[in-house]
Amino acid sequence: MMTDMQSGNLGPADAEGFWIDDPDHCAWLAAQSDSQLEFFAASAGDAPGFSQLDHAGKPLGSDVQELHATTRLIHAYSLGHARGYQGADRIIDRGMAYLASHHKDPVHGGYFWALSGHGVQDDRKLTYGHVFVLLAASSAKIAGHPDADALLADIAEVLDQRFWEEGAGLFSDEWNRDWTPFSTYRGMNANMHGVEALLAAFEATGEALFLDRAGRILKFFVHQMAPQNGWRLPEHYTEHWQTDRSYAGNHMFRPAGTTPGHAFEFGRLALQHWDLSGRPANGAPQAARNLIERALADAWLPEGGLAYTLDFDGKVADGSRFWWPVTEAIGAMAALIVMDRDPADEIWYRRLWAFADAHFIDHARGGWYPAIDDHGQPTSSIFTGKPDIYHALQACLLPLAGRLSRLALAPGA
Repeated sequence: MMTDMQSGNLGPADAEGFWIDDPDHCAWLAAQSDSQLEFFAASAGDAPGFSQLDHAGKPLGSDVQELHATTRLIHAYSLGHARGYQGADRIIDRGMAYLASHHKDPVHGGYFWALSGHGVQDDRKLTYGHVFVLLAASSAKIAGHPDADALLADIAEVLDQRFWEEGAGLFSDEWNRDWTPFSTYRGMNANMHGVEALLAAFEATGEALFLDRAGRILKFFVHQMAPQNGWRLPEHYTEHWQTDRSYAGNHMFRPAGTTPGHAFEFGRLALQHWDLSGRPANGAPQAARNLIERALADAWLPEGGLAYTLDFDGKVADGSRFWWPVTEAIGAMAALIVMDRDPADEIWYRRLWAFADAHFIDHARGGWYPAIDDHGQPTSSIFTGKPDIYHALQACLLPLAGRLSRLALAPGA
């Protein structure tokens, strides 16, 4: 069905079995992860914080730094630390220091969303950014960073006191700097990454509250909203957690309709939570599979790649082909293969990697292109340069881990 792709070592295309068990494929994944860690190390230049990189790995002119960019780099290089990457500690140290000295609000507590060389550019307190602080703190703790415990205690308190809605069992979304309401918007995306961060915090600390809250979020989205909507996940909600199908916000973080890439993430996280919870008979594996398979069926395009957004009937709304849904689909298929060893999942796993290898991975310079055009060539759209290591690095490390829990930080990954 396939031929070996341009990198030459992706995997034995016609071999039986599963690539995650194949030494050649695992060596390729390891080399890819190391290449990304090396490429994005250039984010740490002379100025405090980090720079966004162009396609060649040079800092872009903008000095704006958003909270999720800082925290994702801490998380990514904590994964690199687990791999033995020699430059990881320098990146983690810089990110942890920048969180404390720049992102943290010394007056009202919490963390600013966006900074620039002139100071605070956007002082909102967003759940999306704050849960990534929890992810960074948890990963840094697993990596043994000396400041991780203090950061983890601070962000856990902020999330608990300012964002968590105990009645709903979900996170609210956004506040002004002084914790007065910014809007009544409620969203899936921040809660999904909240699950990711809560599971990491549970693995870092063993505190059951983190696992419990992750389970409550999953119960609402994966076990309630998904089956009610044909296994497509509504993204946007009112203050009282009613679906808002008319909402259309920031096209990068809050696009209209449904986002299949998030279904892949939620499916994988549901499996991770199920595993960490002792694999109870709660229907989580089938629910995760339903989410993942529906997203693949709806979003895979005839020319290859995954559509960015769909309408509520599963029809393509925005057919832009970005790198991150492909990486998340890879992670989801790897999790299903670890659980079931189903040959049908392996077909998708190989198809996704083959497409990424041919169109998104920059084999000459490192990193992944964030978008491709109708001809499968790199293009610029809502993303500038090569914006992120987080998605693509995890696509390499999750299959290497070979397990559902502690996926990316598994010893020897």
